[in-house]
Amino acid sequence: MSEHRVPHAAGSIHDLVRKATHSPAIMTKAETIRLAEHVLKGGEHATEEEQAIAKRAALDPEGVNASEIALLGKRAAAKK
Repeated sequence: MSEHRVPHAAGSIHDLVRKATHSPAIMTKAETIRLAEHVLKGGEHATEEEQAIAKRAALDPEGVNASEIALLGKRAAAKK
C-alpha cells in the first residue's frame, strides 16, 4: 500500500517558497498571506506588479490565482 502524504502548512520560508513555485494551487490561505507579507517586507526589490499582487494576496488570499502565487514565490526565492 502506498503512502499518501497530506499537504501540510510550510514550516519555514524556504518550504513556503518551494511550495509556491512548485504547487501554488494547493497553498492555504495562511501560507499565501505569509508569502505575501514576506515579499512586502523586502519590497525594495519587488516590482510594482509584484507589490500589487502581494498587497492583494495579503488582504484576500482567495483573490489571487496560482500563477500570481508562483510569481510571488519566485520573487521570494530571488531574495535569498
